Amino acid sequence: MKYALTTATFALTLALGCAHAEAQSRIWRCGNSYTNNQSEALAHGCKPVEGGNVTVVEGTKVNGNAVRLANAVPSAPGTPRGEAADQKARDADARAILEAELKKAEARQAELLKEYNNGEPEKQGAEGRNYQKYLDRVEELKASIARNGNDIAGLQRELSRLGGNTAAK
Repeated sequence: MKYALTTATFALTLALGCAHAEAQSRIWRCGNSYTNNQSEALAHGCKPVEGGNVTVVEGTKVNGNAVRLANAVPSAPGTPRGEAADQKARDADARAILEAELKKAEARQAELLKEYNNGEPEKQGAEGRNYQKYLDRVEELKASIARNGNDIAGLQRELSRLGGNTAAK
């Protein structure tokens, strides 16, 4: 008898657990949102979702500054801005950095051309006995000269975009 009572209690607990699980698994879709609240779903005319589990990930919150900037009225051309002086200072700094880099690149180019010696650099150490090492170094020098020349051209282009004179070679 004790065994039958325990089995009946177990069956009743299992049935209640299944009913509870069924109530939790019911999900309704209301447009772009989901709910598991039956009264809310029926009030809004939501449709039940059939099938597997639904995972809803909340989106990010909109930054208040971004909204204000998006809704801001653009200033008319020619209107003085308080940030113009800051922009000029940043442009001057950028120009100074580019000019310094250009001077370094031109100095490096002069060193490379001097070492290259019109395609006949002086042999160093083991290159007298191993001609292939010499040829490899000559090719590396040619490649370095070409890369550095491209760097110089790029720096001159950037300087010309900022306006003003460029240090021509």
